[in-house]
Formats: sequence, structure tokens, C-alpha cells
Amino acid sequence: MLRRLLDRLYAAGFILAALALVMIALLVLVQVMGRVIDKTMLIFGQEPVGIAITSLSEFGGFLFVGSVFLALAGTLKSGGHVRVTILVHAVSPALRRLLAVIILLLALFLCTFALYSAAVQAWDSWTFNAVSFGMAKFPLWIPQCVMMLGLALLWVALTDELITVLRGRDPAFAQVEADKEAQNGH
Repeated sequence: MLRRLLDRLYAAGFILAALALVMIALLVLVQVMGRVIDKTMLIFGQEPVGIAITSLSEFGGFLFVGSVFLALAGTLKSGGHVRVTILVHAVSPALRRLLAVIILLLALFLCTFALYSAAVQAWDSWTFNAVSFGMAKFPLWIPQCVMMLGLALLWVALTDELITVLRGRDPAFAQVEADKEAQNGH
């Protein structure tokens, strides 16, 4: 039951990340279509409509950062993070497990620090009503909270992987790598 809940949580992060990328594409499409419409209106001697998205690059940046952070946990679980496996394949299974525990603890420590820092930054932005620098004033705590959500999901995923390794099983990313190697005939 908990496994299903966690997997759904990671999948939700992927879905939200994908929706953020779709929003970027839609915003850019609206901007491009607005320019095409304006140019067409000018060609026919009409006044341009002036369809433009104020601070598009800023909104796009917020959405892109959101998509990256929201996808971190699912990417870890699906073996998508870059890992150097030369050492892993050269050592015994017992040492491999020890290395996995050490690396996961280090990653968990770094993620905890990043999550804390993001929370402090979001709290400060909310407390001081900090807004973006673009023409469209946007509260900064909103994209910072999305970063926090992505880091919290990553923290849960790293803890999940650490518990899995401590229980004597292979982490999900190692299972994915083993499946890929089996498919490639290595």
C-alpha cells in the first residue's frame, strides 16, 4: 500500500513537470501566434491587435525550474540520473551496497540542506512580499514553493531508496540499470 502511494507520488511529480513544460509551449505558441496575427494585420493595413505575454521569459523560467525540480524524484526512481557505474561493477555486492548507502546518505544530506534553504527563501519571499523583477510582478514564493515541493519529493525518494538498500534489496535505479543491461545483452 505504501509502495503504491509513493509510486503515485513520484508519478504525480512527473505529471506536474510535464504540465509545466506544456504550459511553456502554450505560452510560446500564444506569443508567436500573436506576432503572426499582428504582422498579418499590418500587411492588410489594419491596426495590430498587440497580443503579447508580458514577462514570457520570466514565466517560462519559473515553469522550467518547476518542471526540473518536480521531475527529480521520478527521475531518480526510474534510473534517469547520471551515474558512473564503472566502480559499481568492479566491486563485490557487499561493497556495492555499502557504497550505495554512503552515496544515498550524502545525497539525502545535500537534499535536506537544499530543501531547508529553499524553505527559508520561500518564507522570506512571502514575509517580505518579494515579487519578480519583470513587468508582470509575480510573487516569488510561488515558484519557490514549487521548488520546495520537488525537493521534498526527492527527499522522500532518496529516503525510500536508502530504506530499500538497508533492507538488503537493490534500489530502483539499480534495478532499472540491470534491466537495461539484460536487454542489451551485457
